[in-house]
Amino acid sequence: MKLRFWKLSGAGNDFVLLAGRRGSAALARRLCSRRAGIGADGLLGLTRRGGRLRLDYRNADGSSAFCGNGTRCAALWAAAHGWVRGPRFVLHTARGPLGARLSGRGRASISMPVPRRMRLARRLKVFGRTVTVHFVEVGVPHAVVFVPDVERADLGGLGRALRFHKAFGRAGANVDFVQVRGRALLLRTYERGVEGETLACGTGAVAVAAVARALGRVGDRARVRARGGVLDVELGAGARLEGPGETVFTGEVDL
Repeated sequence: MKLRFWKLSGAGNDFVLLAGRRGSAALARRLCSRRAGIGADGLLGLTRRGGRLRLDYRNADGSSAFCGNGTRCAALWAAAHGWVRGPRFVLHTARGPLGARLSGRGRASISMPVPRRMRLARRLKVFGRTVTVHFVEVGVPHAVVFVPDVERADLGGLGRALRFHKAFGRAGANVDFVQVRGRALLLRTYERGVEGETLACGTGAVAVAAVARALGRVGDRARVRARGGVLDVELGAGARLEGPGETVFTGEVDL
């Protein structure tokens, strides 16, 4: 059996999209493998029934989750392939119905889960030292650490240790290292489910913007610069994430 797929990228965060079917944990692990598969941070399963779009997301390790950049990429794919009409529509996700808007050529914005459960300035012991960590949930849990130089952040050491820290329970958390540079936030993220650094993280961008706003470092709008591209976050009564997305290639795999 041959399965058609699309490889998508949203600011460097990359995905495999399947149209008309949901992806299983085993399929996510197989297709997202960088060595034995197509290679991606996660698997998008986009289905349509009676004009209602449903998006299911799995991390590269097969775990179910919510993904901001993945949702934006799926919105762009749906528009490009005639699954929706007009620039505004709704995607039904694991975190409920989210409004999508085409904001320009190759760009889309989506409403995001409202940042919640924020806990600022938690002092955690890691590797024999104390680290100040801010926690917030944006569909998935995030631990935010401010650093003077994001390029020198220890993602493989400190990032991984915080991802599995007992303070965040069995589920753990994504870990965001952020540097404030003028009006921009420079971001690097260690993502759970990928178990390594991704070139961008949509929920991470909203998480660091929400924490930075709570600390008085940015206002209601923030530009977040990840290694793979730039994401714009708008905060208010809710949250919106806007940025680029593209289809890198399409193909077929044998199942």
